[in-house]
Amino acid sequence: MKKGMDYIGIVERVDFPNKGFVRVIPDCEENAADADIRVTIKGVIEGQKVKFRLTKLHVSSQKGEGRLLEVITPAPQEVEAPCGLFGSCGGCAYQSLPYEAQLALKEEQIRRLMDAVITEPYEFMPIRRSPQPLHYRNKMEFSFGNEYKDGPLSLGLHKKGSFYDVLTTDACQIVHEDYNLILREVLACAKETGLAHFHKITHKGYFRHLVVRRGLKTGEILVNLVTSSDTETYVGGEQADKPAFDEEAFLKNLCDRLLALPLEGKFAGIIHCRNNSLADVVTSEETTVLYGKDHFYEELLGLKFRITPFSFFQTNSLGAEVLYSTAREFIGEVDGKLVYDLYSGTGTIAQMVASVARKVIGVEIIEEAVEAAKENAAGNGLSNCEFIAGDVLKMLDTIEERPDMIILDPPRDGINPKALDKIINYGVEHLVYISCKPTSLQRDLVTLQERGYHVVKVCPVDEFPMTAHTETCVLLTRG
Repeated sequence: MKKGMDYIGIVERVDFPNKGFVRVIPDCEENAADADIRVTIKGVIEGQKVKFRLTKLHVSSQKGEGRLLEVITPAPQEVEAPCGLFGSCGGCAYQSLPYEAQLALKEEQIRRLMDAVITEPYEFMPIRRSPQPLHYRNKMEFSFGNEYKDGPLSLGLHKKGSFYDVLTTDACQIVHEDYNLILREVLACAKETGLAHFHKITHKGYFRHLVVRRGLKTGEILVNLVTSSDTETYVGGEQADKPAFDEEAFLKNLCDRLLALPLEGKFAGIIHCRNNSLADVVTSEETTVLYGKDHFYEELLGLKFRITPFSFFQTNSLGAEVLYSTAREFIGEVDGKLVYDLYSGTGTIAQMVASVARKVIGVEIIEEAVEAAKENAAGNGLSNCEFIAGDVLKMLDTIEERPDMIILDPPRDGINPKALDKIINYGVEHLVYISCKPTSLQRDLVTLQERGYHVVKVCPVDEFPMTAHTETCVLLTRG
């Protein structure tokens, strides 16, 4: 085998995160040894026959890496995907698998990861499904761009494997139809201006992102248009040879047209954020409320939550109820106990535990999320919740009350090793770890076990149907 050449193979296994292991089919008897080389390729499904380009080859270990070019033969269990852009769009990985097959695949992936590091017998629970496999997301970040270089303005999700190309995803199947109607109208308004999207290399252009959030339970919608201040760069790179752009008139027209849409939900607010930073992230240097308010409400397990434009909230409301019910089941009896909820976000878990605990202290680095958590707790009539804004690593040194139990729900990269050391030093009898990235969980479990904690049970929860991602809930006890 040679780097840069194209080959054909069969996908034998898929590990998290959607990393396939391919057995090469030799093209002739002289190359029979190629069958002994295993090539890893992203974006494939077990059982597919694929064509790929070899990008790396490690002869000594008989391993290689490749890039998928074509699916020659679908896997036996594959069906027609509900979305016409599946395979081109980078948003979904498993839409062509029946939902039961997706669950079985994810359960096996998590089990392999856990078995590789858990050193003693433990209970691995069957994966818990999302109540709604399609149209479940309550938040989407859409990007402005071009489907191809110098093409017309597009708005949606990135093409699979592309940092630049953006597909107009106005028939997305993992969101409510309200999202698609809003996306189409915003794109139509944007095209009428002639202004270009913000280019990642030249840092010129106006349109950057569209963020839509919608409460699955409440139907309340919050729309956030994110732009730069560059109102002089037009599609095709033209500058200053067009009539002056009236931003105020454009935003009013956009508002009026959005409010006239035949949506099932109702607008809580429409906002405009100015972002001139070079980084391709959704942030705001200046926020203007064009209509309504800058927040909306969602309900989980009988509690009401105020969600602001940049605060973290689980993207699958019904799936979050399954996840948090699982966590509450793992937490068990906490009557009269002080509980730490670390990486607490908008305080969802803290408030669900507060009704049965003496007190809950949440720590979260995003100040906006902490303020929302305080308002949520007050609105839900909970007086035994305290929320602290700051980095967990630093804030743990400032809290005088020691915990009886700790709940961990860290970001995707897991827990800072120094913070994990402080957490372990509390010596609490029970820890509940909720992870959205099982490889980060796997790494932290090694440290926790080395320091005297034992894994009691593990339960995957499918909060992200059609994608390669899975939440995992773990109960640990001190030996």
